[in-house]
Amino acid sequence: MENVGVFNEGCGAEASGLRNLKRVFWNLQAPALYEQSLQRNETTLAAGGAIVADTGIHTGRSPKDKFVVRDGATEDKVWWDNNGPMSPEHFETLLNDFVAHAEGKELFAQDLYGGADPAYRVRARVFTEYAWHSLFIRNLLRRPDHDVLASYVPDLTIIDLPSFRADPARHGCRSETIIAIDFSRKIVLIGGTSYAGEMKKSVFTYLNYILPAKGVMPMHCSANMSTPADTAIFFGLSGTGKTTLSSDPARPLIGDDEHGWSPNGIFNFEGGCYAKTIKLSPEAEPEIFETTRRFGTVLENVVLDPVTRVPDFDDGSKTENTRCAYPLDFIPNASDTGRGGHPKNIVMLTCDAFGVLPPIAKLTGAEAMYHFLSGYTAKVAGTEKGVTEPQATFSTCFGSPFMPLPPSVYGALLRELIGRHHVDCWLVNTGWTGGMHGVGRRMPIRVTRRLLSAALDGSLSKVEFRRDPYFGFAVPTAVPGVEPHILQPYKTWQDKAAFAATAQKLIGMFQENFKRFENEVDADVRAAAPQSLI
Repeated sequence: MENVGVFNEGCGAEASGLRNLKRVFWNLQAPALYEQSLQRNETTLAAGGAIVADTGIHTGRSPKDKFVVRDGATEDKVWWDNNGPMSPEHFETLLNDFVAHAEGKELFAQDLYGGADPAYRVRARVFTEYAWHSLFIRNLLRRPDHDVLASYVPDLTIIDLPSFRADPARHGCRSETIIAIDFSRKIVLIGGTSYAGEMKKSVFTYLNYILPAKGVMPMHCSANMSTPADTAIFFGLSGTGKTTLSSDPARPLIGDDEHGWSPNGIFNFEGGCYAKTIKLSPEAEPEIFETTRRFGTVLENVVLDPVTRVPDFDDGSKTENTRCAYPLDFIPNASDTGRGGHPKNIVMLTCDAFGVLPPIAKLTGAEAMYHFLSGYTAKVAGTEKGVTEPQATFSTCFGSPFMPLPPSVYGALLRELIGRHHVDCWLVNTGWTGGMHGVGRRMPIRVTRRLLSAALDGSLSKVEFRRDPYFGFAVPTAVPGVEPHILQPYKTWQDKAAFAATAQKLIGMFQENFKRFENEVDADVRAAAPQSLI
C-alpha cells in the first residue's frame, strides 16, 4: 500500500481495517484534490474557479436507507421509531464486504474535527473513493493544524464508497444504497450514493448520540453574533432560510447548519457551509453568491453554460436541491473561532406554504418546546413528484433524520437551557403571505430581515403584542418599517373564509402530529398546542 501525504504512520488505513489498497492520498488540500478530481473526470471546472460535481440519481439524502446497529449499548437508548435497526451480524458482513470492495483501489483520507470546542469535538477520519468527496468533507468539517496530523488518532471512522452496492438479503438493508452506523465501534459505512451530504450528516448524527450525556445540546441550526455575549441561533429545515438569514453583514457568522450548546456557550460543529443555490442571486444573497465564484468551492448538480461555464442557478432541471460547499472563511465576516456565548435569542424558522402563520411570533418556554418538537415546515407544489398543493412536514427538533435519541431528550435539554439563560424565543415564517402557495406571494425577505433585526437588537420585545386567535402565541401589532397588515395574516387574504378554513386545517395537522409526544411532555407544553379561539 502506497501512502501519499502527511498522516500518523502508526495509525494508518490498516487501523480502520482497510487492506491491500493500491494507494491512500492523505490530507490533500484543495489544489491537489482539484487535480485529482479533474483527471478522474469526477468534476468540471466552472467560470470563476469552483468545481462542479454531478451526484447522479441521488441528489439528496436517502433517509430510508440509513441504519443504526442495534446492540446492547443502543437497544434501550436509540429512538427506534425513527432509526432503522441493523443487526451486529449484518453490519459485520457489510463491513467485510466494504473492505473487500476497497481492495486495489486508490482512496482519499481526511483527518478532521467535528466541533470547534476542544472539550467536545470528535476526531473524524473520512476515507472517500472520490477526490471531490474528499474536498467536500475537508470544506465542511474543521481542519486541524498541519503539525497535528502526524499524531492524529480518530474517534470516528467513515468509509464512503459510492461504487459499492449493498445486497438487502445479505446486509439486512432496503436497497443498494446504504448508510450504516455502528455507535459502539464508531464506524460509518456509506455506499451506493454519490450525494456528499451523507458524510457530514453522519458526523452530526454521531455527535447527536454522544453529546446529550455530556450536558451538551446538539442542534440543527445556524448561528451568528454581534458580540460573543449577543449570540443568536436559527433552527429550521432545508429551504426555510437558515443559511441566508444567518449570513448578516452586521453579525459575524458562527456557522450555518450544525452547532452544540455547551456550558461554555455555542460552538460550530463544522468548518464550512453547505448552502442551497437554486435561484441564488448576488442581490438577495451576495456573500453566498460570491463563494460560487471562488477556487475551492464545490458546486453540486449546478447546470453550467456549455460555452462560458457560467453557473445557471435558475436551472433546476437536475434538482431543486442544488448546493455549494465552501470553507467558512469564504464568508467575509465569519467567526475565526467558530464559537460564541450563550444565546440571547433563538429563532425557529418555518416556511409556511399554507400562508396562515404570521411573519414573526414571540414564544414562551413551553411554546418554544412545543414548536421545537413539532419542527414544522411545508413542501410546495412542484418540488417533488406528486406534490400538487402545500403539504405539511413535521421533522421533530428540526432534524429528525439525524436524531438517534428520543426527541424528549433534546426537547427537555433545550427547555432547561432556555430557562437557565433567559433566552427570548421567536417563530419566524419565511413562507407565504396573502394566500397559500400558488395564490399568495413569498414573504418579502426585507420584511423578515427587518423583523429579525428588531428581535435581535431587543427592540421587538418592547412593542405591543396581540394574542393570535388561531395559534395562541404573541404577535407584534406594529413594527417600524413593516406594513401593519402583514403582521396579521388574515388581512392579507382576499378570501377571509378560505383563510379561516386553511388555518383550521393546519391547526388540525399540528394537533395530530403532536399526539406522539403528549405523554412525554408537561401539561404546559401540551397546552401550547394551537387551538382556535374563534
